[in-house]
Amino acid sequence: MSVAEPRRIVLFRHAKADWPQVSDHERPLAERGRKDAPVAGRKLADSGIPFDLALCSTAARTRETWKLAVHELPHRPKTVYEDRLYEASPGELIAVLNETQDDVQNVVLIGHNPGVQGLADILAGDAEGDARTRMDRRGFPTSAFAVLTYSGSWKALEPGVGTLADYWAPSE
Repeated sequence: MSVAEPRRIVLFRHAKADWPQVSDHERPLAERGRKDAPVAGRKLADSGIPFDLALCSTAARTRETWKLAVHELPHRPKTVYEDRLYEASPGELIAVLNETQDDVQNVVLIGHNPGVQGLADILAGDAEGDARTRMDRRGFPTSAFAVLTYSGSWKALEPGVGTLADYWAPSE
């Protein structure tokens, strides 16, 4: 990896979930979520980011979101289903990202709020264009994602070191 080429971290919130009589961890996607997830996948494909790794929560709704979105990508990255992403705080998410091997350039993390939005907020020490304004205005609805750039080792990832390069939500 070239030092001049920044890493990219995409923080992707799961699509809209249903509320059946199951545990929170086992909640499936709602009909709207099953429609929005492939749209988000196409937007990820349009970003041109060649993902090396997908880190996905083990919750049913995140697994289903990723299964529907990844089919829209031109290249399927290695996917790791990680228990620690479920109900994770921004600090816990950083700890998982810190374990990423340095030969990995671009990561998509499929997770939950409030952790995903909190992580986008605290990693972004800077922002390009109106990405921060749009994210602040919209929040982080289901199927939304933020693209952050970062130069450095994964072990050195910490609050404020990234740049919010882009933001997308289904209503954008």
